[in-house]
Amino acid sequence: SILKIFTWRKLLKNKSFSYIIGRMKIISLSLANFRNYESQQVFFDGGLNVLHGKNASGKTNMLESVYLCSLLRSPRTTKDKELIRMGASRAKITLVVEKKFRKHTITIFIDEQGKKKVAIDGIPVQRAGELLGVLGVVFFSPDELKLVKESPAERRGFLDVGLSQQQKAYFSALQRYNKTLKQKNNLLKESRNAENLDDMLDIWDIGLAEQGTIIIRKRMEYVEELNRYASASHEKISSGKEKLKLSYETAVNTHDDIRRNLEEALLSSRAKDKELGYCTVGPHRDDIKIEIDGIDARKFASQGQQRTIALAMKLGEVELYKKETGETPILLLDDVLSELDKTRRDILLSATEGVQTILTCT
Repeated sequence: SILKIFTWRKLLKNKSFSYIIGRMKIISLSLANFRNYESQQVFFDGGLNVLHGKNASGKTNMLESVYLCSLLRSPRTTKDKELIRMGASRAKITLVVEKKFRKHTITIFIDEQGKKKVAIDGIPVQRAGELLGVLGVVFFSPDELKLVKESPAERRGFLDVGLSQQQKAYFSALQRYNKTLKQKNNLLKESRNAENLDDMLDIWDIGLAEQGTIIIRKRMEYVEELNRYASASHEKISSGKEKLKLSYETAVNTHDDIRRNLEEALLSSRAKDKELGYCTVGPHRDDIKIEIDGIDARKFASQGQQRTIALAMKLGEVELYKKETGETPILLLDDVLSELDKTRRDILLSATEGVQTILTCT
């Protein structure tokens, strides 16, 4: 009954309730004309899997194909035609994943134009959102070690990937928001002198406020939970010498009615938006504030501190996925051990216990 389902969901989200975490694991991966692979099939163990070989031998390409089966996009390129092996006209990925209750087969076809088609258990899916949640991954590469010092867009991307894999409602709101934002920005660029510009902007701002409120709320909740897990990991890595604090940073007042405040912020920024030709307020401008002992780590953290923070945030991402879904994600570690000292390597490898991990190294 609906009542029983609701009751169990409440129990599963209750921190005092102990329940069995399912271990998600990839059974097999088949590649055809993907990157440098003409034809390759691999079977994985449920624990730690190490892909080793010389540089440019295709280790990262294999992790990329797994990531693609989770989020339908590459962590390395926005040009899907680049995923097709040189000289071939199309590519195919087939991945079999075992979850708590059943197995799924994910198939992705990439045609000569770079367009992707997806099937789950042989049934074609029309929207990317239908794939989300079938396979959960946490991807960690040397680029993620730059998460602290990079632009706010990188940290927003970190939030969007983590939340989209866990909550389809978030992904849907994000898609609608980005579509509306693009339309508003086009209007500000191309029709800034139109007589009825304000009336048209009013319409787009209603949509931005509606979806933006969902995004801000869910990001705030996520960062609050992430702070709990990441700060605990950071304390362990730094031997208790430093205290990490993460918080969601937005120009919108979040203390009472977020939607009303976002609507007011959009209206207040309108003159500035018209002058600049783009929307300057909303969750597409927000950030994660990262502090070490009260100091802004985005500006002042050393390289060692940056790596510790990034590692702690990624470990927090793993824990949040488990908490939200009741299953472990697949941990993808792309040549990251060479970037870490022994202490950080040991901490990271200890986190692979009970989690299927695919690790690349030379």
